[in-house]
Amino acid sequence: MKKNYFSIPLITIIVAVTGSYFTAQGMGWYDGLILPEIAPGGGFIGAVWTVIFFFSTLSALLFYNAPRKKLFSIIVILFIANAIFNVLWSFLFFTLHLFWQAIVEMIILNVLNLLLIKFLWNYKRLSALLLVPYFVWVCFATYLAYLIAVGNM
Repeated sequence: MKKNYFSIPLITIIVAVTGSYFTAQGMGWYDGLILPEIAPGGGFIGAVWTVIFFFSTLSALLFYNAPRKKLFSIIVILFIANAIFNVLWSFLFFTLHLFWQAIVEMIILNVLNLLLIKFLWNYKRLSALLLVPYFVWVCFATYLAYLIAVGNM
């Protein structure tokens, strides 16, 4: 069995657990915020992230196991940057309570997601499509974070 069938899911688990750790640190603070009506409940958010992490893992596995083409290294870097920025958002928002910095960071994460989808589209189309729900969710989460920031000024 190829090592990446172990290492890629392990990286996903590390990202998910680290992000969850930072999120859990700020849940008492978050529960005291004024939330917009469109803010989903924690159970729904957890279910969405489970699907997103599953799809992201599949995307990375399909990409990594496809025949190597040019842009391979760039796509690997984008996956790694995406993982770092995914965790960074939870740290900025939930741990440090930095609304506006977290929103700017989410915009960067959206750009990274879009670049990843764009580069994967010509490399391994299914890998790109599996990341579309992640991109859509981060767009929604960015808007939600903006509404939370404005509502709690």
